[in-house]
Amino acid sequence: MVLVLGIIAGLIAGFAGGGRIDRIADLALRGAPLFFAAFVLQVIAFPSGILPFAIADSVATTLWLCSYALLVALALLNRRVRGFPLAIAGMFSNLAAVLANHGHMPALPSALAAAGTPIERVHNNSVVADNPHLAWLIDRWGAPEWVPLANVYSVGDVLLALGAVVIVSAAMGATFPRPLLPHAQRG
Repeated sequence: MVLVLGIIAGLIAGFAGGGRIDRIADLALRGAPLFFAAFVLQVIAFPSGILPFAIADSVATTLWLCSYALLVALALLNRRVRGFPLAIAGMFSNLAAVLANHGHMPALPSALAAAGTPIERVHNNSVVADNPHLAWLIDRWGAPEWVPLANVYSVGDVLLALGAVVIVSAAMGATFPRPLLPHAQRG
């Protein structure tokens, strides 16, 4: 969901910066099939009641980690594309939190309550933890319950969304005025 929000915000920023949506087709991403494979793995791992099956927690965690490995590979292949370094920082932030907490992303109860997400123990890849490791990287904020598909978000998710905004708006050819630096004003 966070990526979708970042893409939508990127489109808005792209149009605001004079970009054109048809220019996105010119963005030559390397390893695009890795994204689709990662997406399929995550849907299988966390069918969320949409698909008629459920996956054991340990299998879901393994599939999620495999999907993340594919996403990291995709990001590293495209690290020179504007915005990907932000996305990479977000992915590594999330991955660090998940690996430090036994394959699950801890979420603050207040964030879950804000998003209207009732969790007893584990849901998808989220878990309520009393004393999570790397607490500054866990899901700390919740979108209000009235937001469609409201969810909880981490620092890594925010970095991923910002990366998506930059990737999309830059691909659209958006230009934004740069603030004048103090030394540039004098000279």
